[in-house]
Amino acid sequence: LVWRGVGADRSRVVFHGGIRIRAGADGTDARLSNKNLLLSSNAEIDTQPVLVIDADEVQAAHGATVGQLDDNALFYLRSRGLPQEEAQRLLSAAFCHEPLRVLPPALSAVLALQLDRALNSAGVA
Repeated sequence: LVWRGVGADRSRVVFHGGIRIRAGADGTDARLSNKNLLLSSNAEIDTQPVLVIDADEVQAAHGATVGQLDDNALFYLRSRGLPQEEAQRLLSAAFCHEPLRVLPPALSAVLALQLDRALNSAGVA
């Protein structure tokens, strides 16, 4: 399970998600990843990934990150003539679109359109 969050302006992003592996589900391989992008010092991101494992012989991992846009990537885009705001929008959209790469192309295209609409309406991309 891959989850992305973006905190902009005065938003509050909360992720409380988990994976439960029930007894008898031996051999399960589960991964939970929550990555977040903090675009404003006024925004807040709270993340709590949870694994509940009631079985033996499983592989499971979870992780969470909160970070900002890469200064080097911003500098590169700015040096190519993009305004600061456009560079930030482009990098934010790329951050959100990255998990779609592993999906079948037709599904990825449909979800990318929906994601772009959501990002545009939120003023993020």
